[in-house]
Amino acid sequence: MALDTKTPVNEAPLNSLGFAKPPSETRVVVAMSGGVDSSVVAAYLADQGYDVVGVTLQLYDHGAALAKKGACCAGIDIHDARRVAEERGFPHYVLDYENIFKDAVIDEFADSYLGGATPVPCIRCNERVKFKDLLETAKDLEADCMATGHYIQRMMGDHGPELHSAEDANRDQSYFLFSTTPEQLDFLRFPLGHLPSKDATREMAAQYGLAVADKPDSQDICFVPDGNYAAVIEKLRPGAAEPGHIVHADGRVLGAHEGVIHYTIGQRRGLGIGGLSEPLYVVKLDVDNKQVVVGPKEMLATRKIPVREINWLGDEPFTSREEWHLKVKVRSTRPPREAIIRPISPTEAEVELLTPEEGVSPGQACVFYAPEGSRIFGGGWIWRGY
Repeated sequence: MALDTKTPVNEAPLNSLGFAKPPSETRVVVAMSGGVDSSVVAAYLADQGYDVVGVTLQLYDHGAALAKKGACCAGIDIHDARRVAEERGFPHYVLDYENIFKDAVIDEFADSYLGGATPVPCIRCNERVKFKDLLETAKDLEADCMATGHYIQRMMGDHGPELHSAEDANRDQSYFLFSTTPEQLDFLRFPLGHLPSKDATREMAAQYGLAVADKPDSQDICFVPDGNYAAVIEKLRPGAAEPGHIVHADGRVLGAHEGVIHYTIGQRRGLGIGGLSEPLYVVKLDVDNKQVVVGPKEMLATRKIPVREINWLGDEPFTSREEWHLKVKVRSTRPPREAIIRPISPTEAEVELLTPEEGVSPGQACVFYAPEGSRIFGGGWIWRGY
């Protein structure tokens, strides 16, 4: 298994993590969630002779977590991570990040939903917790780098490390990692990004005898294990879900709702307004007026998208051009589409899609990709999708 580093010409030989010293003298902190991906990374690096230190984050109250399935960071996951470390013979630490996680991720998640947005807390967790506080902890542990089980590639370019999509497009996590900064990228390693499939990862887990080899992947946001976002919001912000009207875009009142947090842009099913001659979709969430606005499908089509909080990973300054002709993703499940990105400031832009997209929603990310090849040029946050 080759990692994501090339050996420069005329320099001392580099190890597989890109350092000019033996693996035994290279300390790497591995962020271990307890799943098969990060467990394979830790086992592989330990097997290669690296000075591995495993770290697992406790992100929220595990009293309820122990009883659920299919979500990351639960109590059973801490046990699984610790077991891998014990079997492979490297130290493992559990860090209590509950307060940090609540302040940096959960509270914004709740407030964004109440504001009519559709947030992506996994991105904020990577940005504000794993690649910020945990990364600083890794440096405090005198690590040379930090490795994770994410499916994304780090490649050396003419101007330093670059972020690239995973080899396996079905596992690619670039949408969730666009906010990784150049400084963080310099310290991070992603050993799984070049693998052809998740099956290859599970085969490695079996070769190392890891008990998590057949462990199911997590499917939901870790603190929303059943996918019921509204129930979590109501628990975090009691009484915040105020009832209102479901209104057609032409002004007709079609029904009632129990709170805009129960709806997302582009939703068609579960509106409770059947018997109409045309299929209707949620086209806008008007929080101020407590209205869920519905309309025909063509109203979902969006061509121009304001984006802010941009993290730029290009070689030239973002504002050095009036236009960037790239591809963009506006949802994690959709392929990149051709677009023109017009910088307004170093962190703001207007994105014009050459082909309109349906269901563009505030709170989602807009991630920038090279027109050809696998490089990621960063991205930003959609703050008004209509």
